This record gives sequence, structure tokens and C-alpha cells, in this order.
Amino acid sequence: MAFTLAPLPYAYDALAPHMSKETLEFHHDKHHMTYVTNGNNLAGDGSKYAGKTIEQICVEAFGAKDAGVINNVGQHYNHIHFWNWMKPNGGGKKVPAKLEKLITEAGGFDKVRNDFVQAGVTQFGSGWCWLVIDKDGKLAATKTANGENPLMYGQKPILGCDVWEHSYYIDYRNLRPKYLETWFDGLVNWEYVEKMMG
Repeated sequence: MAFTLAPLPYAYDALAPHMSKETLEFHHDKHHMTYVTNGNNLAGDGSKYAGKTIEQICVEAFGAKDAGVINNVGQHYNHIHFWNWMKPNGGGKKVPAKLEKLITEAGGFDKVRNDFVQAGVTQFGSGWCWLVIDKDGKLAATKTANGENPLMYGQKPILGCDVWEHSYYIDYRNLRPKYLETWFDGLVNWEYVEKMMG
């Protein structure tokens, strides 16, 4: 089954002013499309990954240290969810009850927000910051490099933010902390986070 690039779940200008139409056009149409194309070349029909789910491919490629697949199929997985982790007029402290329980156990909303932002700020170079449900069932903030994701580390990703420069440089230049704070406060789709919890 070939990887495909789904359309955005909202208009290109729907996330303004927090994320511009220009950023979404470049990020979705160019960058994500490249991961889809490369992923199909590396892990498509005829490869040892054929017939496997994208989640299985991420885990298997990581175990095999298959860098090309880790980065391209990993990035495809990450971006499929990234577009859905955002919505117009998102963010805010009103979260679904099941998630609120985990946030409270992890020290409260402000601590979780700060831990998430700091994970993104301190990810050197390209990568992602995450909220995950760890192996012990607790909520944790973490980060990964390049195209890696928490699936590869045995964790369940429920929220992730792209900190590659192409995700924010048009709108925020070098101000990654401002991008992360704005993203968390103004764009997060908490209903999709709940859906990822399963």
C-alpha cells in the first residue's frame, strides 16, 4: 500500500495568525510530500516493509537502524498527526477529562505545558517534542531527533510539535520558544490528543 499525502483538514489560511498560509503551503505541499515520495521509494511495494502498517514500519526500521526509512516514514507518520494536532482557535486549558486526569497526575497543566515547550526548545537541531504515555502509563514530555518518534522508543505519542526550522522560520524566524508557546496556547486540538490516547 503506497503512502499518500492527504489534504490538510482545514484551509491553508485557517491557522493564521499563529501559522501562516505560506508556512503551510511549504511545509505540507513540499516537505511532507518529499517524505511521502522517499518513503514509497524506500519502504513501498517490493520492500521488506510491504504490507505492514506505518506504525510497524517505524518500529522495525528503528530496530534495524534503517536511517532512510526512520527519517522518511517516521516523518510521514509524524506529519499525518501534526496537521491533526492543530485546529483554528485551538489551545486553551479546557482538555478532555481522561487527559485532564493524566495532566493532573503529571503536576498540572502549567507544568506539562512548560515541560513540553522546554523539550522543544532544548532539542538541538531538527526534531520534535512530544507528550507521550510512557510504558508505566504516565504522561511525560520528551523529544526526538530528525524523523524519529516515540513509537520507536516503546511510548505512545499523543501530542507532537515539529521543531524543524521549516515549520516555523517563515513566521517566527529564530524564535523557537515563541513558536512553541504560541503553538501550544493557540493551535492544539485537544480532541485529537484524546483520540490518540485510544
